[in-house]
Amino acid sequence: MSLPRLSAAGVGFGLVVLYAAGSGFWVSTADSWYRSLNAPTWQPPDWVFGVIWPYNFIVLGISAVIVSQRLSTRATVVWLTIFAVSIICALTWAYEFYKPHNLMAATIALALAAITTIPLLYVTYRASWPIFVALIPYQLWLITAAFLSCGYQKRN
Repeated sequence: MSLPRLSAAGVGFGLVVLYAAGSGFWVSTADSWYRSLNAPTWQPPDWVFGVIWPYNFIVLGISAVIVSQRLSTRATVVWLTIFAVSIICALTWAYEFYKPHNLMAATIALALAAITTIPLLYVTYRASWPIFVALIPYQLWLITAAFLSCGYQKRN
């Protein structure tokens, strides 16, 4: 792999690490505030979160490598930029939801993360159909999480 492609893969992998670390830094379901919320009745059990997020982070990391290997530098930069914007939106959700408890801002941020992921999927599709398919659960999870956030916002 050439140095620019290796660098792009490293940036993508770094973004995934930042995403995982940032989420872990702000998200806390053990505190009394979160446990006191009136949760939507259709919220998945806690173990689902423990399965889906590691899956998402692994697939996002693999996606970054595949995109950087198979697409042009321009397309890779577009993918990395879209991914970075999506991460900013998702981390904004984590911060707004768990720190100032601004449920409306959190819901908007997560909806923007879900919307931003649509072009990410398109660019990924151009690089690899199997990786595109593997990323669909991430897109579906962001949509589900945005609706959950909205449910929390409406009930609390």
